[in-house]
Amino acid sequence: MLSKHNSIQRDQIEMIALDQLVPANHLVRKIESALDFSFIYELVEDMYSEVGRPSIDPVILIKLAFIQYTFGIRSMRKTIEEVDTNMAYRWFLGYGFHDKVPHFSTFGKNYERRFKDTDLFEKIFYRILKQATEKKLISAEHIFIDSTHVKASANKRKFEKKVVRKETRAYQERLQEEINQDREDHGKKPFPLDKFNKEESKEIKESTTDPESGYYVKDERTKQFAYSFHAAADRNGFVLGTIVTPGNTHDSNILEPLVEQVIEHVGKPRRLQQMQLIRLLQLQII
Repeated sequence: MLSKHNSIQRDQIEMIALDQLVPANHLVRKIESALDFSFIYELVEDMYSEVGRPSIDPVILIKLAFIQYTFGIRSMRKTIEEVDTNMAYRWFLGYGFHDKVPHFSTFGKNYERRFKDTDLFEKIFYRILKQATEKKLISAEHIFIDSTHVKASANKRKFEKKVVRKETRAYQERLQEEINQDREDHGKKPFPLDKFNKEESKEIKESTTDPESGYYVKDERTKQFAYSFHAAADRNGFVLGTIVTPGNTHDSNILEPLVEQVIEHVGKPRRLQQMQLIRLLQLQII
């Protein structure tokens, strides 16, 4: 039997709390129960003046960024639009039904005036990591390291060619010693040091739009200026450390500083897995 829903219920008035509209298993509830964001006040205290108009709560500014990246929203403008109508996002920010959501430019202005060229976001990252460690959410005994390329906003046809010195791996000296020790142990003559210390150069393409990016070539179809996002994660998927480099930086050059970053902030891992490095060492020794 055909039935029609009565849309007059759109005008229904009911007494209800915002908390009742947020599902118990919603991700914002899990984040709120796991993390205490109050430490942010301490980190930004010196960035605010003691006179003038009251500012927007800095915790709300940081939580807006959490919403944008956690739920894959493309821009802060779109994030503000979503917060305006999404009850779960309002609950997460501590807003009520009728609280006015800040203009999307508010985050940009605060970033430009207060947060730019500071290590605030890095400090927030490691404070959250510390909380996760204290709650036994992180298992750093085994860490996994890999990188991914992120396309730069740069035209791949606009570049200048430059000749630069080839990068030296951070652990090159120890690697030389290990190779020679292995050769001596097998009755072979060690390589002369000048074999390793030979100065080499290479020609690179440097973007005229974004000189900090690197020209990345994967195959005939994938040629672009990009950045490499190097990350170390535990078996539960928690990111323990990150380093961003130009896209033409080899993973092996970033391994040691990334592991040192993890050791400093989390602890020394018992096992490290990076298949590209294992293959590289095998080729070097052979």
